[in-house]
Amino acid sequence: MSKYQIAWLPGDGVGNDVMDCARLVLDAMKFNAEYIHGDIGWEFWKSEGDALPERTKEMMRRTDCALFGAITSKPKEEAAKELAPGLQDKGYVYFSPIVQLRQEFNLHTNLRPCKAYAGNPLNYKDGIDIVIFRENTEGMYSGVEFFPLPQEVFDVLDRNHPKMGKFRKFGLENIALSTRIMTRQGCENIVTQAFEYAKKFGRKSVTVVDKPNVLRETGGLMLRTAREVAKQYPDIELWETNIDAQCMWLLKNPHDYEVIVAENMFGDILSDLCAQLVGGLGFACSANIGNDYAVFEPTHGSAPKYAGQYKVNPMAMILTVRMMLDWLGETEKASGLEQAVAQVISEGKVRTYDVGGENTSLEVAEAVAGKI
Repeated sequence: MSKYQIAWLPGDGVGNDVMDCARLVLDAMKFNAEYIHGDIGWEFWKSEGDALPERTKEMMRRTDCALFGAITSKPKEEAAKELAPGLQDKGYVYFSPIVQLRQEFNLHTNLRPCKAYAGNPLNYKDGIDIVIFRENTEGMYSGVEFFPLPQEVFDVLDRNHPKMGKFRKFGLENIALSTRIMTRQGCENIVTQAFEYAKKFGRKSVTVVDKPNVLRETGGLMLRTAREVAKQYPDIELWETNIDAQCMWLLKNPHDYEVIVAENMFGDILSDLCAQLVGGLGFACSANIGNDYAVFEPTHGSAPKYAGQYKVNPMAMILTVRMMLDWLGETEKASGLEQAVAQVISEGKVRTYDVGGENTSLEVAEAVAGKI
């Protein structure tokens, strides 16, 4: 009997390609698991009006965790136009399935390591090793949005805030509203996890990033909460920076930063910036972690034009597998896999096009498997 039940979610485009690479590596290390396929992605949106069918969520609830490839997402209007004719004008609204997964399974923590492996010619600087903790269910991506703005929503805001009235002249049909909702509990949880990680792995600082001088209420809540949490970890420094300045400092002095923590949107932005410091999205892995479930995914998109060509860099996916193994407690396998990845990168003999090579995704995965 298989030791683990893994929800297998290839998604769209190159998601299928990199998942094939993941399976090749998992099989090479004789990982004892059953992989259960789940329907998710753009084709199901077009044919069913749901990119994350209920049957897939039900299947996932019976598994230990999920491995996810990549997803195609488009703006609301574009998505509506691609629905099957029989589903047009039936009230279906596209919502990102990965965001749905984060919220429905309460995957509150997005963990994104950004490490410059020796020998990678795309490293901005060698020796970079930054881990980002991004709050995953609240903030600017909480999904509470309006367009056009309902009259009753405008009226409530107008009664409770003096700055709302100036928008009346534009007409409610011309106003879009996206909310940034943050809770003390959400801030405390993500900051605590950042400090716990720093404590466990001997990191000397945690940097909290927001914009409290402008986003006074939400940013102020994050900063006040971080200061309270930091008191419990006297051996670890708390650094505070604004999002705009942080982007500048990451380019100037990337080695200064060890653990960074931020709300949803700012964490998203910073993690892509940090990914580029260590070679780009082809090396960027991530984990969406809840109290008792996790979904692991590379941070790159579905790149439909490359689908089926096995052209894209599979290292992000393979390093995502490493994160999954680590979360499952298979630390020896996780460590061995990372060492294999590091060796292949260091040798530089097998590389995809983005790193200046001519090898396929599968050939890179085979090279990693050969080192295990």
